[in-house]
Amino acid sequence: MTKDFIGYRALTDAALRSVVREALKRVEKQGLIGAHHFRLTFKTHFPGVEIPDFLCEQYPDEMTIILQHQYWGLKVKENHFEVTLTFRKVPAALAIPFHALTAFVDPGVQFGLQFQPEGDEGEKGADVASVTAALPAPEKPNGDAKPSEKPVAPGEVVSLDSFRKK
Repeated sequence: MTKDFIGYRALTDAALRSVVREALKRVEKQGLIGAHHFRLTFKTHFPGVEIPDFLCEQYPDEMTIILQHQYWGLKVKENHFEVTLTFRKVPAALAIPFHALTAFVDPGVQFGLQFQPEGDEGEKGADVASVTAALPAPEKPNGDAKPSEKPVAPGEVVSLDSFRKK
């Protein structure tokens, strides 16, 4: 395989993480509107993650938070976001770097991004694994599709690797 001197994986990763950052910035300014709400999954021991010790113990690898009805103090910075959520009826401030995210989903509009770390856990150069979007379901199976091609259903995770030339 030819060496990628441009760094397309890093560029794609940065672009898709900026989608998360911009979505959170909009919510920071105007709140959640309509059916929008977010499920954010992140590595709990990623450098820069700040969560209470009891959450680290309960979720030693990965944790999902939901921003929907009860969250406070959302602040979006260049490399991380901060939010206060309630756990065990106690408010807890969280700080989560965007590079700690492994998934971002807005179920209200069937949109999501999934990130998988490349190499060692916590390595900054994460590779984008897949994108989930609201895709129209085929009315009936496509008889013209090749055996290796299958119709994509709504909300199905599609791997970007399947579109890359090998």
